[in-house]
Amino acid sequence: MVGLKPPEVPPTTAMKFVSAGMAGCIADLCTFPLDTAKVRLQIQGEVRIPQAISSVEYRGVLGTLSTMVRTEGPRSLYSGLAAGLQRQMSFASIRIGLYDSVKQFYTPKGAENTGLAARLLAGCTTGAVAVACAQPTDVVKVRFQASGAMLDGARRYSGTVDAYRTIAREEGVCGLWRGTLPNIARNAIINCGELVTYDLLKDVLLQTQLMADNVPCHFVAAFGAGFCATVVASPVDVVKTRYMNSSPGQYRNALSCLLALLMQDGLTGLYKGFIPSFLRLSSWNVVMFVSYEQLQRAAVLVRPALA
Repeated sequence: MVGLKPPEVPPTTAMKFVSAGMAGCIADLCTFPLDTAKVRLQIQGEVRIPQAISSVEYRGVLGTLSTMVRTEGPRSLYSGLAAGLQRQMSFASIRIGLYDSVKQFYTPKGAENTGLAARLLAGCTTGAVAVACAQPTDVVKVRFQASGAMLDGARRYSGTVDAYRTIAREEGVCGLWRGTLPNIARNAIINCGELVTYDLLKDVLLQTQLMADNVPCHFVAAFGAGFCATVVASPVDVVKTRYMNSSPGQYRNALSCLLALLMQDGLTGLYKGFIPSFLRLSSWNVVMFVSYEQLQRAAVLVRPALA
């Protein structure tokens, strides 16, 4: 047996909620540079008002990371990490930690197994609610990750708190929820491609007895979930990133951002940054789901000792 054994008593919703937030933070700490590289590649070549992108050109994942280290220093790889961790404590806690409870809510009473429709509805529901709650943290995270690409290395904000205040003051409170609709679409898709895929793959592996309920099983299911999520969510993710990072008035709405992207880069523009997105999502999923499963089991073991 690898890792902690499955508990006889299932974890409570509160345990899942807290474990999901902590697991999301652990995954972000491990994969944040890949997320930053993805953002830089997604906004590269974007037509901005005013023109503010530097002449630095990013090529591939390793090329982007090395260019950032060379031109901005190693700390640039973790620009926006504070907002990223704030995001995970609210975002991952809701969309992952509450998934099982919402899935049971959508499952008809008396049903022996949870159907695909109930899983998809649960994924869409928790993903949408999580975005509505955590959107300001996502906006700030993206702004910090993209800030190094500004002309002359200009910094928009002095810190995370200053970013929240400045955006609310200059763009209105609605500025903190910029890109909410494309982000809801993105996370509904990602939740279905990620959580539902993980849920189904894990069930298949256990029911067919190909693997036991341990770390290798969670690793395989999480890696498959990361690939599926990247394929289905990349187009929405590119639009979301560009719209969040845009200046006021640059795009009328998310649709105009999408049309501008298609006019400039064609259909291939929808998959800008696909490789770092896949590397980031697959590695993030592996770290997150493995950590999540183990943290839940640890919480069940610790609970009697605290009682």
